[in-house]
Amino acid sequence: MKLKKLTNTELEVSELGLGGLFISSFGSEFETAKETIARALELGVNYIDTAPDYADSEEVLGKALTQIGEAGTLDTAGTSSVILSTKLGGRPTPFRPQDRDCLRKSIEESLQLLHRDYIDVLFIHEPDRPGQYDWWGDKGEYSGPVTELLGKLKEEGIINYTGLAGTTTSHLAHIMKETAFDFDLVLTAFNYSLLWREAEHEVLPTAKELGLGVIAGSPLQQGALAQKYEEEVRSKPAWLSKPRQRQFLKLYDLVEETGIPLPELALRFVVSNPDIDCVLSGADSPEQVEQNVRAVERGPLAEEMLEELDEIAAMVPFRPFEEPFSLPFGREYKGPGRAG
Repeated sequence: MKLKKLTNTELEVSELGLGGLFISSFGSEFETAKETIARALELGVNYIDTAPDYADSEEVLGKALTQIGEAGTLDTAGTSSVILSTKLGGRPTPFRPQDRDCLRKSIEESLQLLHRDYIDVLFIHEPDRPGQYDWWGDKGEYSGPVTELLGKLKEEGIINYTGLAGTTTSHLAHIMKETAFDFDLVLTAFNYSLLWREAEHEVLPTAKELGLGVIAGSPLQQGALAQKYEEEVRSKPAWLSKPRQRQFLKLYDLVEETGIPLPELALRFVVSNPDIDCVLSGADSPEQVEQNVRAVERGPLAEEMLEELDEIAAMVPFRPFEEPFSLPFGREYKGPGRAG
């Protein structure tokens, strides 16, 4: 697995990272999660991202890494070589994002669960999504108790780097430009993949302008690009717009023509962008890890393929108004913006 220097840090991270959402009770039993983590590390994945909001992901990750290290199953320097990022947000309850003591308790619990005395990267979770968390005491400079604490934690050596982990496009970019705090990284999720390119307009250019490292999350759009759903797409469920339907069918045609599996195409598209340091994939089994590593190790896509994908993406340059945030392929649709 190729390592890249994570922009604006001294860290060298694998091109493919492991997203922790499904390394939890969301995704699998503990033993399967541990096997998934161990296989990722064996194949050279050295960066794992988690969050308090990801069910028991921090607890599972900390326990699994401890057991893997104790078993001596790693050929590397051990679990201390694993680069971990987690986030602020959602814990303890009730969560008070402008209460410094509350925020410090959240960090202390993360350290305890992860069995670490420091965290490589700490992100503010959803600093941009309206109504999620009221982070900012000063909404002009995007600062407050949270940035004060981040600065203090850096001074104490409890965290090494800080970042913003968001899911919007223009709002996240605005925070990046206007904040008075010196963040190191940005994690953009759901907005940079084969068919969803909104991050290209402001988030990625702003990160490059400011010299921030970039982590891309959800390259498979929470499963929408993990496999072909041709029958469902052709049936046009109520939540699927006509333009998006035509776009998916065009993409499926390209998959058939090239013989490149859809998830491989999706992962290789993201790693083709030199401005992205690491792409996170939410594998929940050793087999999925192996598939994702094989895909990324095949390297960037050819320029001709990228041009074809650009043409397909341009068919729907922005999300249709009623499109659910997570496309409910194979799941019950519960109305605009929701999926079972």
